[in-house]
Amino acid sequence: MHIVVIAWLYVVLMMSITEYSVTAGIMTFLLYGALPLIIILYVMGAPQRRRNRKEKEKLQREAMDPETQVQSGQSGMASEPGNGPG
Repeated sequence: MHIVVIAWLYVVLMMSITEYSVTAGIMTFLLYGALPLIIILYVMGAPQRRRNRKEKEKLQREAMDPETQVQSGQSGMASEPGNGPG
């Protein structure tokens, strides 16, 4: 995905260089390049943000529920020195 972004920015940069004025070049770069890429990358990143949020919520629920820790074998005593297996 990153290679597509880099390629598109290159194409838009070349388009903006060929504009007749600096203002037109800057507007071309912003309106054809930066703004659409920001929107597309934000929308395409939504599933990953959702997965991260669900994972964080799951970890917080597990940290708050001591019964879940006991059932999964994560008692607090195993983390203390000398109380672990072996």
